[in-house]
Amino acid sequence: MSRSDPPAPRSGSDDPPETERSRRRPTINDIARLAGVSKKTVSRVINASPFVQQETRERIEAVIAETGYAPDPQARGLAFRRSFLIGLIYDNPNPQYVVNMQLGLLDGMRGSGFELVVHPCDRSSPSFLADMRSFVERQKLYGVVLTPSVSEDEGAAQLLADIGCEYIRIASVELDHTDHMIVSHDRLGGREAALHLLDLGHTRVAFIAGPDSFRSSHERKGGFVDGLTERGVTLPDGHIYQGAYTFESGIEGGEALLKLNPRPTAIFAGNDEMAAGVLHAARRAGLDVPKDVSVIGFDDFQIASRVWPALTTMRAPTREIGKMAAEKLIGSGERGKRDAKDMLPSLVVRESTAKPPA
Repeated sequence: MSRSDPPAPRSGSDDPPETERSRRRPTINDIARLAGVSKKTVSRVINASPFVQQETRERIEAVIAETGYAPDPQARGLAFRRSFLIGLIYDNPNPQYVVNMQLGLLDGMRGSGFELVVHPCDRSSPSFLADMRSFVERQKLYGVVLTPSVSEDEGAAQLLADIGCEYIRIASVELDHTDHMIVSHDRLGGREAALHLLDLGHTRVAFIAGPDSFRSSHERKGGFVDGLTERGVTLPDGHIYQGAYTFESGIEGGEALLKLNPRPTAIFAGNDEMAAGVLHAARRAGLDVPKDVSVIGFDDFQIASRVWPALTTMRAPTREIGKMAAEKLIGSGERGKRDAKDMLPSLVVRESTAKPPA
């Protein structure tokens, strides 16, 4: 071509030059689109996860080979360096809840090759998020399970999303996309507790709440009020005591409420630890449970069947929820997609509730 020859025409005026097109590196989104799978599935193949069907794995690997895709180490960040570890991050005053949750997670991880590491924390600490990030990155976690009240912290969920760590939030209400949530429906349990007492004939009732920082405390109270309202019964402000989900706060709340005149004929405590404290307060006051006052708890932990009288309570399937969380976090195919209807709270009637005194 001489210096005066015009440049060769382009085949399409809007098309970028071939060199520009060739410089564009394929992304993980391109691989997912070409293979007909989700980006998450491509990520699992890249990270050698065992939870991808062989046929799907081979299809994705063929697309990667054809396109020459190579993950950018900076873009991949934490994900490509993960170990087969699942983290449980919790801030909960009830040790039995934590134990039951751990057992459930181990149930769901059994045979998967994953292991569990736990991280107790203080959500009110100024270094809470920094400490959590350090834990996740130091352990190179595959994923994290957040339990109340940590699960209710939007900053914690956003941090995990920002660093590319898989997570499941367990909470009493829907706080996130369904892929990241297991809902415990505490409000339904509170309503069921109210209906049980009303069916026995109680109308002068009281409630001991859990910590104000726990969404479950508000939901259990809200459900209790819902149930009472359905039957035209009110819960006076003076019949509500602010507890802390501890045995000691149950004693304090029980003593305060049992001094009221007229005294409530039934007390719903926001968890079993506090309900056991109410039993203790009733004995100190010389009252018989359930002859003089009925007591109902929430959770159905071991303490509920080991105190006297044995507690009527709302059973929260904590261990089953833990198992479902693990399956949802690391599962593939049908794993992690079980129907959640069996996760709802259910009434367990024992010896601590009866008809009100005549």
